[in-house]
Amino acid sequence: MQTKIENLFDNKPEKYTAEHFALFAEFKAALNRGAIRAAEPDSASCTGWRVNAWVKKGILLGFRMGAIVDMSINPARQPFFDKATYPVRTLTVEDGVRMVPGGSSIRDGCFIGRGVTCMPPMYINVGAWVSDGTMVDSHALIGSCAQIGKNCHISAASQIGGVLEPVGAMPVIIEDDCLIGGNCGVYEGTIVKSRAVLGTGTILNRSTPVYDLVREKVYRATDAEPLVIPGDAVVVAGSRAVTSGKGKEWGISLYTPVIIKYRDEKTDTKIQLEDLLR
Repeated sequence: MQTKIENLFDNKPEKYTAEHFALFAEFKAALNRGAIRAAEPDSASCTGWRVNAWVKKGILLGFRMGAIVDMSINPARQPFFDKATYPVRTLTVEDGVRMVPGGSSIRDGCFIGRGVTCMPPMYINVGAWVSDGTMVDSHALIGSCAQIGKNCHISAASQIGGVLEPVGAMPVIIEDDCLIGGNCGVYEGTIVKSRAVLGTGTILNRSTPVYDLVREKVYRATDAEPLVIPGDAVVVAGSRAVTSGKGKEWGISLYTPVIIKYRDEKTDTKIQLEDLLR
């Protein structure tokens, strides 16, 4: 499948044939099953993850192949037009996914594990991987190709950004047992290692360093590697004073995330309350 997808992506035909659409349907079914994914664990990598660029090519191929069609259930009251290749993901009760009514949407071509809870309204985009037991809370977004581990809580209004292009770029990774607080934003290929906790309003991206007060380190993305948040870290929104020029004169501080502690029994007791919502 990989060779066929890459050939079709790199050599655009004058017209897509029934054979091409059958290949894409096979590819999308594999995404839905979790047989293939945009990124996967790799112990040989310094980040613990590797990108599967050919999978991203397949996802982009779907946008290239699909024509915009009317998918409206009720065209007068709620019109819905999208690529024919990416309808809403079909789920059944046998999938073991709890989809609470109220405006949530999951796009076709993503893996949703058993025991996942979807609180309305939330959105999961194509290529995403959401593993078993995770909760995606109200107004939360899981972007294209983002990878979410087991037993995570993506709290209300949080955004887990997707990285679909360029195809070789790492998508956002949230590993197992993480708690992403309300109104957080995780973007630009950031990797949040297992059991980390992001406090309300924490923003993580490539341009903002993270200050670790416990280990006395500063974590930054580089040209070659993404920002990586250590496992068990508890990160909160903080600020750092401008120390020169008008910024200093005017008393301005810039936003920065700060690691204030690593998970302990007190932290675990607080976040155990999340289990009551599952």
